[in-house]
Amino acid sequence: MPFAKAADGTALHYNDWGSGHPVVMIHGWPLSGAMWEYQALFLASNGCRVVAYDRRGFGESGKPWTGYDYDTFADDLAAILDGLDLQGVTLVGFSMGGGEVARYLSRHGAGRIARAVLVGAVTPFLAQTPDHPAGAPASVFEQMIAGLVDDRASFLASFGKKFFGAGLLNFSVSGATLDWAQRLALMASPKATVDCVRAFGGTDFRQDMVAFTVPTLIIHGDADDIVPIDISGRAAARLVPGARLVEYPGAPHGLFFTERLRLNADLLNFITTT
Repeated sequence: MPFAKAADGTALHYNDWGSGHPVVMIHGWPLSGAMWEYQALFLASNGCRVVAYDRRGFGESGKPWTGYDYDTFADDLAAILDGLDLQGVTLVGFSMGGGEVARYLSRHGAGRIARAVLVGAVTPFLAQTPDHPAGAPASVFEQMIAGLVDDRASFLASFGKKFFGAGLLNFSVSGATLDWAQRLALMASPKATVDCVRAFGGTDFRQDMVAFTVPTLIIHGDADDIVPIDISGRAAARLVPGARLVEYPGAPHGLFFTERLRLNADLLNFITTT
């Protein structure tokens, strides 16, 4: 089982599939690198080398007590890229993982990076502040943390339905898929799960966005109830010169599954033609 070592010694688990265009995929909260199975299999079968890793505290990576902040996450991503000596990389960050892409570029530069993709990403800023009144109030994140501390399994089960847009009138996601996502989420450290809410909910990436000096694709569902498109995908597109924004009509947050065929095609086209 392959691991990279973070600066503090934390073991970072990753899968490394295929050969060709290097693609590094950063997962969202509260899942693991395994969430990318439909994209990783497709891209690795179509001329790409796909590296999907588990963020510290999640999946099969080490679960330290500390280090759940975006400077550390960006340095962990650097440990993966440096350890494998990857060049000409496409970074693909989903949801919370978009923050890693932004902070990596501002902290480590784009020397190894050829292009970037933000999928349903939390960038540039989720929180409501005096200079960002459209953001989510602090109570939203405090309620998430309270639910996790009180009954993590129950909270994540309810969250998963909203994540995939599942409901009485929407049968695009099976109960088995919801169970799969729940199992991935419960593999995480409870400490990491809570601390990462504070990280993605409170980190301001607006200054990091100037570091996107490579071709950038932004994909977001316009029915995303977890990371609303107006304060994320559309706002990010305004801050990254030349970025291409692709909106998926009616798509929820978990579009890596619900819109997997379209997402796979859009990713491969961007990677191979940009």
